[in-house]
Formats: sequence, structure tokens, C-alpha cells
Amino acid sequence: MRRHTTSLIALTTVAALGLGLAGCSSDSGGGGDSSTVKLWVRDSQSRFMQQLADAFNESHDTQVEVTLVPAADYVQKFGTAAAGGDAPDVASIDLVYVPYFASVGALTDISDQWNDLPYKDDMSPGHVAQGEYDGGVYSVPFTADVSAMFYNKDLFAAAGLDPETPPATMAEVQAAAEAISATGDGNYGFAFSGACGGCNIFTITPYVWASGGNVLSDDGTEAQLDSPDVTAAMQMYRDMWDAGAMPELVQSDSGSNAGDAFKQGKVGIFNWGTFYIGSLEDEADGAKFDWGLAPIPGAEAGEIGSFAGGDNLTIPAGAENPEGAWEFLEWATGDEAQGVIADNGVMPTRIDLLETLYISKDPRFQVFADALEVGKVPYSVIENELFNDPNGVWSTMIQEAVFGSGSVDDALAKAQEAAQALLDESNE
Repeated sequence: MRRHTTSLIALTTVAALGLGLAGCSSDSGGGGDSSTVKLWVRDSQSRFMQQLADAFNESHDTQVEVTLVPAADYVQKFGTAAAGGDAPDVASIDLVYVPYFASVGALTDISDQWNDLPYKDDMSPGHVAQGEYDGGVYSVPFTADVSAMFYNKDLFAAAGLDPETPPATMAEVQAAAEAISATGDGNYGFAFSGACGGCNIFTITPYVWASGGNVLSDDGTEAQLDSPDVTAAMQMYRDMWDAGAMPELVQSDSGSNAGDAFKQGKVGIFNWGTFYIGSLEDEADGAKFDWGLAPIPGAEAGEIGSFAGGDNLTIPAGAENPEGAWEFLEWATGDEAQGVIADNGVMPTRIDLLETLYISKDPRFQVFADALEVGKVPYSVIENELFNDPNGVWSTMIQEAVFGSGSVDDALAKAQEAAQALLDESNE
């Protein structure tokens, strides 16, 4: 049984202990009058959010006012505002945090409105699942960012590999990585950010999901970190590390160095997100080599997996204009708004619109579209404690399994016990 706490006192406590306290100006939060909807988004979404609001405002009597919140502070600011009754009418939230905020009563159940959407079955299943809690629906999918495999075609060719045939199984990933490393000259076959829990739930779990496994049960109550498929993924990373197929920087990298190493042309394979294309194609600072995109494979050919990242839109509990808020949520999931999102280089969450709005702009986007259809997210009301915390269970497990002196099995058994203890406590 999932945790079900509706007390805002509990929310205040969790926000203070787990998310920290940060002040929020009274004029930026809170709802507006019946003709105004106050919308909070992360400043990382600034390039398209005002454009999106302008398009809505041009065709509606209700007007949306956008507040950009620094991305690094967003979760704690929203938690504090919700606990203090000063939340906006609409909040765009990283989808991994939606179950938590739903569990503490910070979000409005929008099941009735959701069930009336004619295209609800055409939206990203990973995003939809994150919006569900205890029989209710608390968010709608908004933007997507999926994980996929980026590979250096020049290094593949130098290693005698077919640059037009990327690895289709985990065994082929490892073989290609070791072949590229064998070319020397400072080249490495594979890189990842070994000290970044959030990065690695985004890039490692796709191998597990593609192979038919999981890191948590679907309802988020049971840890599965010592399962055969997690063991296989961790063993592949351990073997590549032991074989010298990764640069030393991966052990301490907290999120930026591995991507830079790939962009400099010295790494063969790097799993990352949709957003990474912009960095690779930057005219001044982008990649100076031929690179390709492919799905992250599983143990067997034909299996693919991905993390369905991005944002969901929510109506916070106590919103002063819930009717206007839903008016915006419904419009934001429609054809016009999803087109504005795609025109700004962001992936829409409507599967049925991807071909016309997104893939038509670049045929390589087909890889991302396929990934979104199978993309998943570990469902948990304590996602941060389990996976994102740099000192948490997941991060510790990776450090010990890949770089430690003990065995992979021992590292996973220890992580399994620790994760289950946290889950049992959260479900009491």
C-alpha cells in the first residue's frame, strides 16, 4: 500500500527536511482572479514557455502569467509554496516528483477532466503512469526527454566496426566499447557519469527495462535491485571498467564530464537525452566528427528501452483558479500547443502527433519517438531518496558495483536491503 498523507503539515515537514526551505514571493505564487492563471515553470524551459503562453493568450479570455523559477530551486520552492497555501494555479513539474507531491496532498485530482480527453490513450505511457496515485490522476503529460545511445561513427570505423550498424544487444555494446578502446590514442569505448544518480537512472535502467526487468515493482512498493536483469547491466559496466574501456573521469563525474568527453571525439558510446543534440550541433562548440543515434538495447536483439523524462503539468491543491488552470492544461496537450513545443526543438508527449510535428523535422528523431513509446520511469513517492540523492541507495550501489573492490552481487544485495527498508518505511 502506498503512502497516503494528505496533511499539509506533513508536506511542510518533508519540504523542510528533504527539500529545504526557500522563500517564495507572495506575488509570484498564489492564484489569480478568474481571468488569470499563474503558471510556474523551470527557467530551463524559458525558450518556449512565454511563446506558448502568448499563443494561449491570443485565443482565450483567460490569460496565463508565466513565472520562471531557477531549475535548481524549483522542487523546494514549489514544496514550500504548496505547504504555505501560496502555490500557483498551474505547476510544470519534473515527472519523477509527481507521485511524491500527489502523496502529500499538494496536487488536485483531475481524474474527471483527464478521462474526458479524447486523446488520453495517445499520450506517452511513461508520463501518464507518473500522474497516477492511489486511484486518482494528478497531472497531464507536457514535454518529453528520452534517453538513447549516441555513438561516434568515426571511432567505430577506426575500430573496424560498421559505423552504420550500431550495437543491437548489450553484448555488442560491450564488444564495441572494448574494440574502440583497443585503438589507443586516448580513445575509450564507453562513458557515463558514475557519481550522478539521476543521470544513471536515466541511462542505465533502459538496459534493464529492455531486457524485461525493473528496479522497482510497478506499484513502487518492492525493490528489485538484486534481480538478474539489474545484475546483468551492472556486470556489463563492471566488465567495461575492468577492461579499461572507460576513461577514469567516469568514476567521479557528477554529470558534465562524460558528455564533454564524447563531444571531444574520444568516446565511442554515450547514452544521454534528447536535449543533447543541441550541444552536439552547436556551430561553435559542437562535435567535429560524424555521430549517430540508436536505441539503448537489451540482452537480446530487437529489445529497446528508454527513460521517459520530461515534465507533467499539474494543478496544485488550493489553486485559486482551477477552472482556468484546466483550460490551459487541456489546451497545452492539444495540437496547437504541442506544435509550438516541437517548433522549439522540444519533444511533444502526444504519440499520435510525433510523425507530423516532430519526426518530420529530422528523420533521426524516429529513434526518440520509438524510445518514448516504450519509455518508463521508476514509480516511487521517494524517488529522490532512492535514485537522485548522490549519497543515496542507487548512487552507492553503482559506485560499489562498478568501481568497488567487492563483487557486483554483494553490492546489489546491500542496495536491495537498503532500498526495501526505505520503501517499507514510506509505506507504513
